[in-house]
Amino acid sequence: MVPFPPPLSDPNRALDDVRARGYAVLLAEALGTIAQVDASDFHALEASWDDLPPDAYLRDGGRYRSRRHSCFVVDGAVVRQVPHRAHWQSLDYNALHGGMLRMFEPVAPQTIAAPAWPALISALAGWCSALKGAQPWHVEAHQFRIDTADGIGRPTPEGAHRDGVDFVAVILVERHAIKGGETRVFQAEGPDGQRFTLLQPWSLLFLDDARMIHESTPIQPESDDAPGHRDTLVLTFRAGAFQGDD
Repeated sequence: MVPFPPPLSDPNRALDDVRARGYAVLLAEALGTIAQVDASDFHALEASWDDLPPDAYLRDGGRYRSRRHSCFVVDGAVVRQVPHRAHWQSLDYNALHGGMLRMFEPVAPQTIAAPAWPALISALAGWCSALKGAQPWHVEAHQFRIDTADGIGRPTPEGAHRDGVDFVAVILVERHAIKGGETRVFQAEGPDGQRFTLLQPWSLLFLDDARMIHESTPIQPESDDAPGHRDTLVLTFRAGAFQGDD
């Protein structure tokens, strides 16, 4: 099957697209311009996805997901890492893993110290303030690797969902020797939806989480010769507090 191309936004009108349709999609060059980093700065982060511990909390019995997780508060141009904490979602937003305190290994210090890391978080927090007013943003950063070592990997085992935050950024880091992994976004209160596949490393899907439901379809290996994987960076932005604190 030929993948559906993503509905790209004009980089100069991306926020208008978020206001009008609830999401925007940008290619890597545009994301680099927004974050004011070079492509080489993004590429310098990629090796860290090779060192993600297995996710020990999968309730479907799978062994296909590895991840790291850390939290930050962005206030203006300042990105401050907070003490390591568990990830929590309510059952309202995650019927499979909601209600659990899931303590993952933190993002490696050298990854957080890389120039692209705070630049990316700060730039997207600036988008959040442009959309909902200037304020501190509570950011959870998730590094994910979904692999096909057991034949199939599920990027969103909980199915189509919202995350219980204000905004979500899904950034494709790498696709290696896989098929599938189609992105699907739907209006939470309406009939409209889109399906497309992010193929370019460091391309971005940015969502208004209150208005949009999203999921990614399972991945399979391209051949029986070797497993493949799909790497993503997911950043969630929430005003007021982290989930579970209020």
